[in-house]
Amino acid sequence: MSDKIALITGVGPGTGAALARRFANGGYRVAMLARDGERLAALQSEIPAAVAFACDVADNASLGQALDAVEAEVGSPTVVVHNAVGGAFGNFQDIDPAILERNFQVNVMAFLNLARRLAPAMTARGHGAIIATGNTSALRGKANFAGFAPTKAAQRILAEAMARELGPQGVHVAYVVIDAVINVPWTRARWPEAPEAFFIQPADIADEIWRLAHQPRSAWSFNVELRPFGETW
Repeated sequence: MSDKIALITGVGPGTGAALARRFANGGYRVAMLARDGERLAALQSEIPAAVAFACDVADNASLGQALDAVEAEVGSPTVVVHNAVGGAFGNFQDIDPAILERNFQVNVMAFLNLARRLAPAMTARGHGAIIATGNTSALRGKANFAGFAPTKAAQRILAEAMARELGPQGVHVAYVVIDAVINVPWTRARWPEAPEAFFIQPADIADEIWRLAHQPRSAWSFNVELRPFGETW
């Protein structure tokens, strides 16, 4: 069995599915995690090298059971991409604090739990990659982002702490800021008049994460920002 194994969380119709395809096309066996079992099953039928594991990453017991199954059925991942995201928008006085707590569980605690479980095998091998997909909210807190931005900022700082600890042990940790609107059906519906150049393509995000996961050790990146050429920033 190949030791090229990638685990991807948050495998939906956009970036997650594109990542699964990219790593499968690159010769990896891919463990796909998400809550929607039916969607995962459909994607598994499309990508022979991918295996679906339905779970809620915010529930540590559910995540642990899924990781047990991944290691038993696929193997120990050499690349982990935490793409699952919990998001909500609203004024800080109006949002339900429970929503912020839920988003923290998805964005931060699930990332921590993944790394705690899977990094030891990577350090034992002396190589591996752990990557989180983020967005501009990891860098600034805008109005109506109080239920989301604090969790993405914490996720980025957690990734940086992990990178400083795991890098000398041969494990590359990186954070990808996606400063763009991703081209998926619901964003197309929200911005029906937007030109093609307005959107970032999931396959292009996946290509960049693939390159990031395979950077030479003498030139590792940590903070990586992606945006369309026309994006105002």
